[in-house]
Amino acid sequence: RPGISEERWWSPVNTPVLGPDGQVAWIIHRGEDVTAFVKAHQATRPAGVRVGEKLEAAESLEAELYARARELQRLNEELRQAHTREREVAVTLQEAMLHTPDLAQHSQDVVVRYQPAVGSLNVCGDWYDVVDIPPDQLALAVGDVIGHGLQAAAVMGMLRSALSAAVRALARPAQALEVLGLYARSIDDALGTTAVKAIVDRRSHLITYSSAGHLPPILVHTDGRTELLDQATDPPLGARPQHVPRPQASLHYKPGDTLVLYTDGLIERRDEDIDTGLNRLIDTLSECSRLGPEQVADTVLARLGVAGGGRDDVALVVVRL
Repeated sequence: RPGISEERWWSPVNTPVLGPDGQVAWIIHRGEDVTAFVKAHQATRPAGVRVGEKLEAAESLEAELYARARELQRLNEELRQAHTREREVAVTLQEAMLHTPDLAQHSQDVVVRYQPAVGSLNVCGDWYDVVDIPPDQLALAVGDVIGHGLQAAAVMGMLRSALSAAVRALARPAQALEVLGLYARSIDDALGTTAVKAIVDRRSHLITYSSAGHLPPILVHTDGRTELLDQATDPPLGARPQHVPRPQASLHYKPGDTLVLYTDGLIERRDEDIDTGLNRLIDTLSECSRLGPEQVADTVLARLGVAGGGRDDVALVVVRL
């Protein structure tokens, strides 16, 4: 077409566009400009080739391009299906590792939210756990393995299972974390993991807790007052002397209070101090003190801007005491 060499002509089919001199000006395949590829091939042809021969060569090249494009499309589809299968396997694995049978018995008073980082395979190294300890105790935990993806999820699964077993055998949260710390030293990529364990005694209305480098849980009273459970914090797993006992602390609560455990993905932002995010969470919880656990969880995620996921993994546990 006249003037075609000066403008791009977007053809809806795989057709070469010829200039007035019979030269291929542009070729468009599925909306992609492959002109440079065609001209590179034209440059290798001998001089003096007639227009008809050039047209035949262009058609041959078009057929080759189309065949290659179909092959590329097939490979892309295979990759997409492989990614889908990998994601399904990863999600199934994570769900199995986070399975919490006792949680079903507390559907009215315990709510959990779990969100892997945006762009991940929907697996991560954060975890939560809810364990009934007869006759009247409830053990709660959250933890955070360094990193994302399948490797972090595998480490998370081992640590979570070990802590869940330890708290069933040991009466004190600090003891359970000591056992977990020893176990973590034998697992690659487990060092530096943070975790917090709390046991709620419904008879004495007492919360006993211990933390391995984790952010403090928050007790929200019915009048909106908040207390940080930050009196028993020690270094992360594997980052402390083995001969020194982990600290443990306790505080009383009143029926109707709310206990919140979370991981750093909820409050940590790259462009601000972590205390800013923590204060934002505290203010939000103070305003939500009379809401139900489901509403509290949803409001917290929305107010802190991670309702649709964030850059880091998030685990959140909200307990109406």
